[in-house]
Amino acid sequence: MLTVYTTAPSSHSLTGHEFRQRAVDVARWTEAAGHRGLLVYTDNTLVDSWAAAQLMIEHTETLVPLVAVQPLFRHPFDVARAISSIGYLHGRQVDLNLVTGGFAGHMRELGDVLDHDERYDRLAEYGKIVNKLLTGARPVTHLGRHYGLNSASLTIPLPAELTPSIYVSGSSDACAQAQQTLGAVRLSYPRAAADYAEDPDGLRGNGIRLGIIARESSAEAWRIAHERFPSDELGERLHDVAAGQVESRWHQNLSRDAQNSHSPRDGYWLYPFRAYKTFCPYLVGSYQEVARLLGEYLDLGITALILDVPKDEDDLHHSDIALRLAQRMPTAV
Repeated sequence: MLTVYTTAPSSHSLTGHEFRQRAVDVARWTEAAGHRGLLVYTDNTLVDSWAAAQLMIEHTETLVPLVAVQPLFRHPFDVARAISSIGYLHGRQVDLNLVTGGFAGHMRELGDVLDHDERYDRLAEYGKIVNKLLTGARPVTHLGRHYGLNSASLTIPLPAELTPSIYVSGSSDACAQAQQTLGAVRLSYPRAAADYAEDPDGLRGNGIRLGIIARESSAEAWRIAHERFPSDELGERLHDVAAGQVESRWHQNLSRDAQNSHSPRDGYWLYPFRAYKTFCPYLVGSYQEVARLLGEYLDLGITALILDVPKDEDDLHHSDIALRLAQRMPTAV
């Protein structure tokens, strides 16, 4: 079964009023489309992800925010308390996307000196504590490398049916180890499906994030794609500068692909990422063409799909046509 989320808008370049309206609109479109929820980003420069999730919960009925959680921002007890509080106040579920932080400069700002793999060790410890606090029947005592708790418990317990689904983001071996430790679903930004020919199980059981521009004809889809993401030399230069400051393996790999490929690969398009307009690849084409590409990822065993921020509600209508076609396609042998 495939779980589908969209992505909440960024607060960059928006006033508070503009962000509130945009976030509520995207949340309502996502709910109306029947998707589970939407990813809420976090980094040093964005509005707090929990404040954004609270806003969207208050303006929807069933939406499940997939909240990005960075260990440097909140203690694991505080995250568990936030989840149980949302359950108590709204009877609503919140999913978690555990992230380590990708930009080296952001880590330095917060005094973090751990290397890439150590941050995933901390992430795994963090996730285990949150899970124990939310699901354990007894107070939690934990003496670990990064955190310590002494008979800590939530005074507002979380109903079992509101237990969050847990995701971890990354593509490195350290991320895969954290995923295994937590029993989580790993999220990545996929390369073209054909690139997994030598590693056919590389995405199995995992989730991917990408954008979709699908229309009746391929020509119409590409017209919209180029209007939405025109050639942008400044954006390309900004991307190259940013790529030199990240430690995320997925970002490094995708940046190399984007710099080496200036044309779409059979509907798989990296230019929006290359031009620093978004952080994921796009699938572009007719409904049938995009459905075929999506079907290749489904054949690789993905269990979750996170769509890029929709420009308008109609975007989700068109992407859903392609997605429904893909799910009806016969599985490849």
